[in-house]
Amino acid sequence: MTRDSERQTTSASRRKFLVASGAAGVAALAGCSGNSGTSGNGSSTDAGSGEQAASGETETQSESAGSTQPLTADGSSTVFPITNTGASYWNSNPEPGDEDYWPKKWASETYDTDKRLADYFAGLYGYEATGERSNPPYLVNVALSHSGTGIEGVMDGRVDIGDASASAEAELSGKDVSQSELDKFVDHVVGVDGQPIVASKEIVDAGVEQITLDQLKQIYKGELTNWSAVGGPDKEILALGRAEGSGTDTAFRSNVYGDPEASISPDQRYGKNQQLQQAVSQADNAIAYIALAFVQPDGQVPPIGLEIDGTLYTYGKNLGSKEYPLSRDLHAYTWEDTSKQEAAFLNFVLSDFGQKNFVEANNYFKLPEERLKKQREKVKPGNYN
Repeated sequence: MTRDSERQTTSASRRKFLVASGAAGVAALAGCSGNSGTSGNGSSTDAGSGEQAASGETETQSESAGSTQPLTADGSSTVFPITNTGASYWNSNPEPGDEDYWPKKWASETYDTDKRLADYFAGLYGYEATGERSNPPYLVNVALSHSGTGIEGVMDGRVDIGDASASAEAELSGKDVSQSELDKFVDHVVGVDGQPIVASKEIVDAGVEQITLDQLKQIYKGELTNWSAVGGPDKEILALGRAEGSGTDTAFRSNVYGDPEASISPDQRYGKNQQLQQAVSQADNAIAYIALAFVQPDGQVPPIGLEIDGTLYTYGKNLGSKEYPLSRDLHAYTWEDTSKQEAAFLNFVLSDFGQKNFVEANNYFKLPEERLKKQREKVKPGNYN
């Protein structure tokens, strides 16, 4: 991987648009969770784009002076809870001993530091500590859209990180994108989603607790249209899905039908998981495929089991299994290389603290140790110092 010193000119020119716009169109959406977790070593991860210097500055000048240009991300509503929660912690830069956001068990016991949270993780990459609440070494702004938007945003230089719940190759399938362009994406996997199947509470209460993979295929092809065919009430099935271009939809078609461009015909499509969750909760006859973070097991969006080749996959038990075909990686893409600024934030997300508080706390699966080690190696501080 080419290091920062070899790509400064290219990166700086590539993001001139971001410099001119000042990232004004990217909203920092806060959403904190206060979970704390087990100890571990999260010191080796990714760095971010320190290229967003003020107009007229080079990247080197900006970083040596302590760039205040924000790191920007956009894309998948599935990955959004992970990166947005991480950004809210980072931007608040809490002091060690803040038991909601930077508990002593993490700051002093795990990381042996008396620095504020963002000050510590950014400092691993040479950024100067501010020592101030709500004033990290640089801000992280995360926008919410679709996987395709995030992937194209990174490719076009509009944002630093593209959140995606499907691979770049799958999202760009059928588009005029060469293999040489695909090879420029740097894939940082930050977590795993089991992508459960959910149904309206009324349907589950009526006795539909599971369906088969073949039945699921038939439902989304419009070949099975009444709940009575799967042991439910005599009620029409309302098949809901995500918008085309979303990673959730692409992954569903790829994993269920073996083709990311497979033709399916849901009755209604929704741009975001949040919208889909609301639609299921308001209906009494719906079925949907959705990200794990948006399931309400004891509420209006309960999961149902999916039987595949004699094995029943159920929420809370084995959706993280390698054999579960709807399991998918959650990506945070960078382009051509990963800058120091990008790496520092991604390292934070990949740290044990980040995996516990941003991935697991949002009901996704943490990366297994071997995979985590591989992802951290891409962005470890030693690559940038």
